[in-house]
Amino acid sequence: MADVDRPHPPGDYPLVVVGSGPGALQTSYCLTKLGVRHAVISQDDSPGGMFRRFPVFQRLISWSKPYAPVAKNDPGYEWFDWNSLQAEEPENRNLVPTFMDGSSYFPARSEMEQGLVAFAEGTGLSIRYGCTWESTERTGEGFVLNTSDGDYGCRVVIFAIGTTAPWKAHVPGIDRVPHYAEVTAPRDYAGKRVFIIGKRNSGFELADGLLPWASRIVLASPRPARLSVVTRSLVGARARYAQPYEDAVLGGGNLIVDASIERIERTGENFLVHARATGAGKDLVFEADEVIAATGFETPLRDLRALGVATLMQDRVPAQTPHWESVSVPGIYFAGSATQGATELQRNGVPSSSAAVQGFRYNAQILARHVAREHFGVEVDRPRLSSDDVIEHLLTRATCSGALWNQKGYLASLVTFDDDGGATDEGIVPLSHYVDSSGPDAVAVAIESDPGSDIHPTVFVRRHGRVDEHVLEGHPLNEYRSPDHRIQLGSVLGGLASRAS
Repeated sequence: MADVDRPHPPGDYPLVVVGSGPGALQTSYCLTKLGVRHAVISQDDSPGGMFRRFPVFQRLISWSKPYAPVAKNDPGYEWFDWNSLQAEEPENRNLVPTFMDGSSYFPARSEMEQGLVAFAEGTGLSIRYGCTWESTERTGEGFVLNTSDGDYGCRVVIFAIGTTAPWKAHVPGIDRVPHYAEVTAPRDYAGKRVFIIGKRNSGFELADGLLPWASRIVLASPRPARLSVVTRSLVGARARYAQPYEDAVLGGGNLIVDASIERIERTGENFLVHARATGAGKDLVFEADEVIAATGFETPLRDLRALGVATLMQDRVPAQTPHWESVSVPGIYFAGSATQGATELQRNGVPSSSAAVQGFRYNAQILARHVAREHFGVEVDRPRLSSDDVIEHLLTRATCSGALWNQKGYLASLVTFDDDGGATDEGIVPLSHYVDSSGPDAVAVAIESDPGSDIHPTVFVRRHGRVDEHVLEGHPLNEYRSPDHRIQLGSVLGGLASRAS
């Protein structure tokens, strides 16, 4: 394609988005709707990001339910479709299920990719493909991104580059074994003893895919394996990978071992994996034909660390404010799966779903509004509410909002109260920012799951700068618009709701 036909040539822009995965697509769409001029550049040659390559065994761990309790054109459908990006236009919403063949309600990788391509094309997103971000400079006005096509100057930059770079733990000899991203066809492991380092989703995905082929599978890491149904979050292996877990528990020939990996030796055609059992401290040695490091990924930050961008999670993810801005370099933001590095409360020990599409698509919407307001003076519509509207609005959000349900304990629906007695719908906000910041009297409602696995709304009321927490009753059908819930919320709000009249 001739360069003249490619959008966003090098030059100066108010804002630049780097990437073309789901985080970048959702962010660019929202910025466009807000009227914020920006350029989008990507080293890839088409939309999709990591879904152009992963998962290695081709089936996602997040569901899209073609036939849900609500119609596809209903806003509540997004609760049941974890993989589609969000759009105002009905024809551009809930696209992934339209490509699914019905064999599973977990989309194939190719179906997910088709959904992302359809979103980019249907919404008319303008992206400069084949343009690789190579390095970064700080200037008095912002930043300069040095790319394979030339330099891009901008006041604000949003890196939607995911957590896509393979990461290996610091274990002697681990450089001799392939990473999850380098796994070949399952048939290549036929009759072999396979040792998998890691007991999270990627490790269990490999074990599940290799069960018909490998003669023996060992999964090992220092911490016990936990299933998502136990953690009540995406931290832990998804229950759909329970077969390797069950085989190990029932003595099916495979092993799940709690042990730290001390070193890996190559002995001719085989490997010796030296480990130390957690707790007991017993030394263990495993002989294996193949060893695979299912040790996760990191954000490909290139030179951003040298620029001053702080990191966490063993230096794998950029540390961010509740609005996904670098904690150490103002003006640099992150979108997509890298947003798991933002400040969060982790209520009841449950982290956000920001590492997955069903979580970070909402982060992107809030991020776009925040950047538009803070850096470009763009104000979004904030509807006024009456006293009766406040209670109904919040309970409807608690019952139906995909943002609150898919980001439990992380995102909340916020209403503020004015001194003159009015109330304003502030939309969906990061809960940690609301709890830790000052402001007018307000109420925020989030959905939470407690240690007993009861799901319920939690109400955070701010009066005169102090935030108090109130738990509403759960409901077996997750319906919170009942008369009892209206009475409970009205009691919690007290005189606040009556001010909004």
